[in-house]
Amino acid sequence: MSESIFQSGFVSIIGRPNVGKSTLLNRILGEKIVITSDKPQTTRNRIQGILTLPDAQIIFIDTPGIHAPRSMLNKLMVETALASIKGVDAVLFLVESSVAAGERERQILEALAGAESPVFLVINKIDLVSREALLPLIAGYSELFPFKEVIPLSAATGDGVERLVQAVQRVLPSGPRYFPDDILSDVPERFIAAEIIREKVFRLTRDEVPYSVAVVIDSFKEREDGNLISISATINVERDSQKGIIIGRKGEMLKKVGMQARREIEQLMGTKVFLELFVRVSRQWSENPRMLKEFGYE
Repeated sequence: MSESIFQSGFVSIIGRPNVGKSTLLNRILGEKIVITSDKPQTTRNRIQGILTLPDAQIIFIDTPGIHAPRSMLNKLMVETALASIKGVDAVLFLVESSVAAGERERQILEALAGAESPVFLVINKIDLVSREALLPLIAGYSELFPFKEVIPLSAATGDGVERLVQAVQRVLPSGPRYFPDDILSDVPERFIAAEIIREKVFRLTRDEVPYSVAVVIDSFKEREDGNLISISATINVERDSQKGIIIGRKGEMLKKVGMQARREIEQLMGTKVFLELFVRVSRQWSENPRMLKEFGYE
């Protein structure tokens, strides 16, 4: 009797900002490991999510949205996204169901022309349009690139996601289990805590403030009995006025950020959390190579 083949591989998810890449990854895994918001450019780092099936392990790579970079931080984000096209076993090009191919999508497709792995066109947010409206969109994209397959889905509802996973698995090579079965991501808990804090700032503030924030975990200590994690974090902003907004009147905004972040970190880590937040002005950090490195953006 022949032994069953185990498949494994790496799959990059790319696209414009705010098309639902992080929401899709969370839906595939069935758990929230990547922060989300309704604002573009929420994701700044390359984050791996690990889906382990009985006969396969798929490592999905969430990437920053590809956009016109204005700061050194933005340039690093776009470089990170484009670099993820190389050395993977498949690429998911995610687009919105209501948006035809424009200049940014064409630029991404030009970059994908050099990809050695199969590229899937994944049309997200199909719950917001009629099935008939998808046909010209699919036809338009198919004229621009020889996609391996076109898969419409809704990351919000889960419709079509299982079909996507099955399609990806079909193109994976045989390979080992890269991670233990119960691991959903290879990012450390400190990183996840920092991202959750940053997500709350993204959700609670407006205008340029969310984009001027970098969160650094200063201290992350777990009590020996495992019943409490003490976290100290600094929210870095670029201007004094932004510091005032993050703190809020009588400290109300900072309290709200801390309360929402603490609840989610507790839920994710399954234990009580003591969270202490500070706000610091780090002028022009998004243009400073030393600070970018210090804040985890390389």
